[in-house]
Formats: sequence, C-alpha cells, structure tokens
Amino acid sequence: MLSVLSATGTSDASSDPDQHSLKDAQEQAGQAAGWVEQNWSTWLSVGLRILLIVVIAFVLRAVIRRAITKFVERMNRRGENGTTTALGGLLVNTERRRQRSEAIGSVLRSVASFVILGTAALMVLGAFKINLAPLLASAGVAGVAIGFGARNLVTDFLSGVFMILEDQYGVGDTIDAGVASGEVIEVGLRVTKLRGAEGEIWYVRNGEVKRIGNLSQGWSTAAVDVTVRSDEDLDKVRATLTEVAEAMSKSEPWNEMLWGPVEVLGLDSVLLDSMVVGVSAKTMPGKALTISRELRWRIKRAFDEAGIRIVGGVPAQPDGDTPADPSAGVSAPSAYASATSPQSLAASPIAPSNLSK
Repeated sequence: MLSVLSATGTSDASSDPDQHSLKDAQEQAGQAAGWVEQNWSTWLSVGLRILLIVVIAFVLRAVIRRAITKFVERMNRRGENGTTTALGGLLVNTERRRQRSEAIGSVLRSVASFVILGTAALMVLGAFKINLAPLLASAGVAGVAIGFGARNLVTDFLSGVFMILEDQYGVGDTIDAGVASGEVIEVGLRVTKLRGAEGEIWYVRNGEVKRIGNLSQGWSTAAVDVTVRSDEDLDKVRATLTEVAEAMSKSEPWNEMLWGPVEVLGLDSVLLDSMVVGVSAKTMPGKALTISRELRWRIKRAFDEAGIRIVGGVPAQPDGDTPADPSAGVSAPSAYASATSPQSLAASPIAPSNLSK
C-alpha cells in the first residue's frame, strides 16, 4: 500500500512541471490574443492612414508634374507664335527655347517632388506617434551646416535659376560675362559654357557672374573712327564718306545687316596734325564687327581714289616730277675724316715720349 502511494505521489510530482508550463503557455497565448484584439483596430487605422498618405502624395505629385509639363509646353507654343509671357519672352531660336523650357520644367518638378514627398514622409512618421521635434531640429542644424559648406553651389544654382527665368541670355548669344566673353554654346543651372574668339571654351560659374553684357539682343552699333590730316577738305571728306555709306546700304548682303543708314557723325577731335571723323551705323545683333570691317575697307579704297591722305601716309608725288636727290643737302666730307690728311696729323696730340726728349 505504501509502495502504491509513493508511486502515485512520484508520478503526480513528475507531471506538475508539464502542466505548469502548459498553463503558462495558455495564459501567454490568451494575453497575446487579448492584446491583438484590443489593438488591431489601432493598427488598421494607422495602416490605412499611412496608405492613404502615400497614395495621395504620389497622385498629387503625378498631377502637379503633369501640370508643369503642360505649362512649359504651352509656353513654348506661345514663344513659337510670337506671343510673350512673363516667363516666356521672345526667344531667338529653337535650341534656346528648348533648353530654357527644359531647365524651368526640371526646376519646378524637382521643387514639387521635394515638397510633396517630404511632407508625406513627415506625416507618416507622425502617424507612428514619433516625436518630430528632435528630428526637425537636427534637420535644421544639418541644413545650416550643409548650407555653409555648399554656399557656392547654392549660389550658382540660384543664380542659374533666375538667369533662365529672366532670359538674360541663351544658346547662340554673344555675351560679355566679365570673367570671360564669347558665344554661348550651353546653358546650365550651375555652369555656362562659352566659346571664345580664338576657339577656346570657357566654363563660367553662374554665381561668379556679377554683370552680363548681351551683344545679341535688340540691335548693335558699328562705330568707325576715320583719322585724316588736319589740312584735308572736310566737305570732300564728308562727301566721300556719304558716297561709301550709300553704296554699302544698297549692296548685298550688307543691306540686310544694316538696320539704319550709315551716319557721318562729324568731328570727334581736332589735333595739330590730324582730325578724327566719326561714322556710325545701327546693325542687326552680332554683326557690328562685320559691318565695321567692311566700312573701313570701303573707306580706305574711296580715300585712295579721292586723294585724301590718312595720318601717317607718304604725300603723293606730282606726275612727271623726278624726286629730289636725297644727298643734295648733305655737305662735303671734312678733311679731318681722313687720318692721313695734314689737318688730321696737325690736330693729333703729341706723344708723351716726344715731350721727355
């Protein structure tokens, strides 16, 4: 009997740990199920909120980017039709219009994506009950540090944006940027590429440009200074210049490049041995140098035919007269030029050895 009781007690004792662990598992499962049952509605609401935020952000981003693309295309069509807008302006060629529209569209799309997606990310973090104050403070400090470190890059970018929006210059224009000058071959948000007069390529940072001189907008002025001797007949000079101007205005292709008559402005300066007569003409953009060179060419030939002398020229000799002998006014050589002549020997100093004797 005792043996049976002892065996029964031993078996109950050995089964107690298993029963205890099973009960613990059941209790933990029940607690987990109760916790899930209590919080599933919260999870579902948070998940739906996050999904709604993401969907709205991407839909809004796609709509705004499409609207920006349509706006840029409409601006290009107005530019092609000759209608100007605040941002459009009258562009000079297709390449310039295309580059400008692409740059404006890229900037607007990038700004829209950054604002929309950044706001959506902050709203998602807020849905998770995350305190955004430390994150925003850290982002502000990091932004200030990056701004100080990359201030030149930011300056170049902002200068490029405003340069494109204001249409200061474009591809094909000839500009003077202060640090370099030449024809614009590429316009970027950070760097403008120029080709110089000798074929060199200049990479100019937009933030380094303090002033821009565009030589291809509106019209240009070809100015020529004609320098003649002070004793020339002014009426004859004016008449010759007028004939040259009229002949050039009627000849091809100069009549297309000239946007106004070639004007003889008058005397710019009068000196003892020279006079400067100013000649000016309004030309199409970028053709002032070509017109100036042609004017000088024609004026020189007309002056030679009219016998008008320019400063520094050799006076023309009358026909039939023989030039004077250049040695006629030179005196005869002196007797002292020969070392063996009596005059040279008499004028030579006495040697010291003869004095001692």
